[in-house]
Amino acid sequence: METAAAVLVPAIMAVVVGYLVGTMVRSIRNEKRSAGLVKTWKYFGLSIALCALFFVSWIGQGISEWRVFVEDQRAHREPVEVVRFIERFGQSTFENWQSEFLQLFSFVVLAAILIHRGSAESRDSDDAMQEALARIEKRLDEMTGKR
Repeated sequence: METAAAVLVPAIMAVVVGYLVGTMVRSIRNEKRSAGLVKTWKYFGLSIALCALFFVSWIGQGISEWRVFVEDQRAHREPVEVVRFIERFGQSTFENWQSEFLQLFSFVVLAAILIHRGSAESRDSDDAMQEALARIEKRLDEMTGKR
C-alpha cells in the first residue's frame, strides 16, 4: 500500500500541476496569436509570476517538511524513508490545495449568486454599465438625428 501511495500521490500532483500550467501556456499562446501580441512578459507577467511563486513556495514547503520529517523519524528512532516522506508531503499538499480550492469555489459560487453593490465581481456592476451604455447610445442617436 505504501508503494502504491508513493507512486499515486506524485502522479496525481504532477497531473494536476501539469494540467494547470499547460492550460496557462496554451491560453497565453492562443491570446498572443489572436490579438497579435509579441511581448509575453508585458501582457502575461501576472500569470507567469504567480505560477513561479507557486513553484517556489511549493519547493520551500517540501524542503521545510523534509527537515521536520527527518527530525521526527530520528526522534522516534525510525529509518528515514523517502516513500513515507512522499506520502506525508502529498497529504499536506492535498490538504492545502483542498482548502484553497474550497475557498475559491465558494467565492466563485457566492459571487455568482449574491450581490455586493459596486464590487467588480457583482452583477450590479454589469447592469449599471449596460444602463450607462444604453443612455449614451440614446443620446448619440438624438444628436445625430437617428430614430
